[in-house]
Amino acid sequence: MKQVDGKINIFGMSLGGVKQVGSIDEIVVNTGSRRDFSFLSELRLNIDQTTESVETLAPLIDPNVHSCGTVRPHGEKELQHLEKNFYMLSMKSYGRAPTFLMATGYEQVRSIAAYLAGDYKGAGKVELELPETGVCSINNVSDQAEESCCSTTPAAKVSSCCS
Repeated sequence: MKQVDGKINIFGMSLGGVKQVGSIDEIVVNTGSRRDFSFLSELRLNIDQTTESVETLAPLIDPNVHSCGTVRPHGEKELQHLEKNFYMLSMKSYGRAPTFLMATGYEQVRSIAAYLAGDYKGAGKVELELPETGVCSINNVSDQAEESCCSTTPAAKVSSCCS
C-alpha cells in the first residue's frame, strides 16, 4: 500500500503478476462480522460451534469442503432451530461461512414462507441450482475474463470472486 497525492494505491499478487488498484480515498474494513446471539438467549437455538450456523446446515456449507457452487439446495428443514417457527435466514443462516449467495437466501425465504403458510410439500421442494464455477474460490485461469465470477458458464475465466 502506498499513498500518492492523498490517495491510496494498493498492490498485490495475482496469478498474472503484480496488480495495482489506485486512487482510493478510503478503505473500510469489515472484519469480524459475527452474529450477536445475546438477544436470543431465551430461545432454544441449535448453533454449530464452528460455523455459527444451524447444526444441520453446517456440514453443507463448511468452507473447508464447499464453495458457493457445491452447497446442495436447502430450505426450511435444514434451517430449523429447536425453538418452534424460529429461523435465521439468508446471509445470517451461514454464520461465519463466506460461501453465501443471494439466490440461496431467496430459496430459503420461499421454503420457510411455504412451511409457515402450511404448504409443507412446497416447503420441502427445494430446487435451487447454484453455479458450479468455483465461485468464491480461485481458478487457475487467465485474467482476461469477459464474464462475472458468478457466471453459470463453466468456462468463466476469473481469478477470484473474493478478491
